[in-house]
Amino acid sequence: MPIKSKIRTIPHFPKEGIMFRDITTLLKDPPAFKQTIDLLADRYKDQKIDVIVGIEARGFILGAALAYAMGIGFVPIRKKGKLPGKTIAQNYELEYGVDTIEIHIDAIEKGQNCLLVDDLLATGGTILGAVELVEKTGGLVHECCFLVDLPEIGGSKKLNDRNLKWFALVDFEGH
Repeated sequence: MPIKSKIRTIPHFPKEGIMFRDITTLLKDPPAFKQTIDLLADRYKDQKIDVIVGIEARGFILGAALAYAMGIGFVPIRKKGKLPGKTIAQNYELEYGVDTIEIHIDAIEKGQNCLLVDDLLATGGTILGAVELVEKTGGLVHECCFLVDLPEIGGSKKLNDRNLKWFALVDFEGH
């Protein structure tokens, strides 16, 4: 079954002109969700990955399921003020402003290979902030993994410009 067909498009959300790629329709479909995680687990099964790092919020869903399937640990990156322990913070650029994400200071051991997981690659701001956080902890970014890439928005170019490896199961044209 084609994964892409299970992702619905909601026009003009959150604002006029945006075509929102909604993965909740894929997540509620058991065979599609299982196929998604199985495809990702198969991709990474023979690679040395120590921990999955999931980015709030939909990256938690995909990342935790993938970590479970691979039998490895999961580390969350959250928005500022949501983690209870001592954290490291990183500002990142949004389309119209700046936001902050955090990770527990002891979440990743120095030298651990980390697979960063999020649902969608758009402008690249969030994932680049997450890469900075992983590097601040001493972790190594193995690859950045997404369910969806929106190539016209430019995030994939930013990752390529930084020589970061990345992968997306599907891509959608347009904004």
